[in-house]
Amino acid sequence: MSQNQIFETCQQFLASNDIPGWLIHDYRNSNPIFNQVLPSLGHVTRPTLLYIPALGKPMLLVHHVDAGKFAYQDTLSSDKPDFDLTVYQSRNSMVDSLQSILRDAPRVAMEYSPNNDLPRVSRVDAGTVELVRSLGSEVVSSADLMQFSTQRWSTDQLSGHKRAAAKLGNIVNQAFELIGTQLKNARHTSDAPSEFFIAEYIRQRFLEENLTTADGPIVSINSHCSDPHYEPTPENTSIFRPGDWVLIDLWAKESSPSSVYADITWVAYIGAQIPRQISEVFETVIEARDSALEFLKTSFEHGAVNQGWEVDKVARDYINSKGYGEFFTHRLGHSISYEVHGEAVNLDNFETHDNRSIIPGIGFSIEPGIYLPDFGVRSEIDAYMSEDGPYATSPVQRDIVLISAD
Repeated sequence: MSQNQIFETCQQFLASNDIPGWLIHDYRNSNPIFNQVLPSLGHVTRPTLLYIPALGKPMLLVHHVDAGKFAYQDTLSSDKPDFDLTVYQSRNSMVDSLQSILRDAPRVAMEYSPNNDLPRVSRVDAGTVELVRSLGSEVVSSADLMQFSTQRWSTDQLSGHKRAAAKLGNIVNQAFELIGTQLKNARHTSDAPSEFFIAEYIRQRFLEENLTTADGPIVSINSHCSDPHYEPTPENTSIFRPGDWVLIDLWAKESSPSSVYADITWVAYIGAQIPRQISEVFETVIEARDSALEFLKTSFEHGAVNQGWEVDKVARDYINSKGYGEFFTHRLGHSISYEVHGEAVNLDNFETHDNRSIIPGIGFSIEPGIYLPDFGVRSEIDAYMSEDGPYATSPVQRDIVLISAD
């Protein structure tokens, strides 16, 4: 969406929810939502506030030294953001201008979460919240407004996400094949591939497939799989051997600026006979994953709109019923957007109680995990809430991949 389209979307939400306006505060990139709603044309060094009223033109309050960073009228863009600009110099003039902007706003939404219940939403410092309250405006959370206005995928983004997800599925299976090939060709243990070697291979495949990522992937063996965010390095890596349990978590997106991520986790066993406990834990994780998506589908068919915490509870209750609850140590899933962990609703009733609604246009992961001392199992799929209901958008692992080393 263009900036003007985002403004219009914001105003639709504000009007329908009886919120007079959205006040977006940023200081030195402390609030990534600001840059999504109104990106600057350069480095901004002073506090900047954008006020989007439910009715009327948005207003930008910016320091004199940074005003040129929002001079869209000097650009060649055919769709210049339409807003009124107020320039301040001193602290007093900023406060006076802000008071004037908010004079008809008894309530404003900000990136604020009571008690910091949703850390991903809490982007505004306590002092700024106190300032706004001192000017006579009640501060409410922008949690649902933020995801409605900035985190819903376009048709092009959904298509790009699906292409990236399909490539990730191919790459992870190619990585498993490479492990087997390297083991077959290894004359000595020292010739066997390492976790870091496979991670480097995956990064090279990303380049070849025109995919980009900020970090990762996770390539882990046995007890390393019990660390959900383990990443091998040249100094900290293990060698693959027959009988090893393997987990690979990889995420990437297409290279265009508006692309959104895909993120999957697959597992494999090097050998022909999978140990009983590994199979049991794998089946528990798969059932928990699938029960979460099925819950969303059933709720949608009955006209219900779920909140993030509800979906987490379904999968967590199932894992608890199998006796592995204490080993499921993170939320069920995260939103996916321009960053692999996006700003929309998470599937979480563990680290937080995410009461944001799962609305059409939102993409997210479903990734239950069970982490025992000797091995860990996680299965991650991506899903999308469409106007016609939720569905998986990534390859879905049903069985443990068997890697032959003979």
